[in-house]
Amino acid sequence: MKSSTVRYILAVIALCGFFSQSDAAEIVVSVASSLTNAFKEIGQTYEGENSGTKVLFNFGASDSLLQQISRGAPVDVFASADQETMDRASKQQLILTNTRSDFVENRLVLVAPTSSDSQVVALPDLTKEFVQHIGVGAEAVPVGRYTKEFLEREGMWSFLIPKFVYGQNVRQVLDYVARGEVEAGFVYLTDALLFKDKVRVVLEATTQTPIVYPIAVVKGGGNEKGGHQFVVFVRSEKAQAILQKYGFQRAAK
Repeated sequence: MKSSTVRYILAVIALCGFFSQSDAAEIVVSVASSLTNAFKEIGQTYEGENSGTKVLFNFGASDSLLQQISRGAPVDVFASADQETMDRASKQQLILTNTRSDFVENRLVLVAPTSSDSQVVALPDLTKEFVQHIGVGAEAVPVGRYTKEFLEREGMWSFLIPKFVYGQNVRQVLDYVARGEVEAGFVYLTDALLFKDKVRVVLEATTQTPIVYPIAVVKGGGNEKGGHQFVVFVRSEKAQAILQKYGFQRAAK
């Protein structure tokens, strides 16, 4: 069996609560689901420039990824969709704090299906009878917290709670809207851009808390050196160009 296959199997086992060692030639990266498409391309580019290195991705809700790391998953790099989750990783001493940096920013938007019978064209429409279901992230995940902050500031959160259909990550909320299972939903702009044929942006939901993504090397993942090199690459001009192609903005220094 190839070494890359062995490491992948060990990584999966570790995510279920077991411990495994990592191969120095491979880098395991746990990444917020909203970064999926961009990081897949970044990973391919990184492998192309570093012969013999394999980047293995684990995509999911930031909070779930942190739980996996805290339970011993062999992760070398962690990229979160919010500062709060990375702060918890730091407090639990799971990351090398001197490698932590902000690398991109995103925006929260309200989207609706592109179908001709979709009636949501403004924020007040969410309170009307023709809107029975609104897709939002669970409060345990970053997109859910950003959504709650926005709607509370607009004085709409409590009123709309009975209409909420919760997703475990932003991609699940996006799927709800794209399939027409909800009349509207709150997702990141970058996700909405991926489904331009199925969802339309109604408005930008300005949040008081900036949507800034941090990245850091994880302690004891097995390949700290490779993790550090990957973090440096994510902040490089080449990787930033890929991220901007998917709608992300470079994080302010």
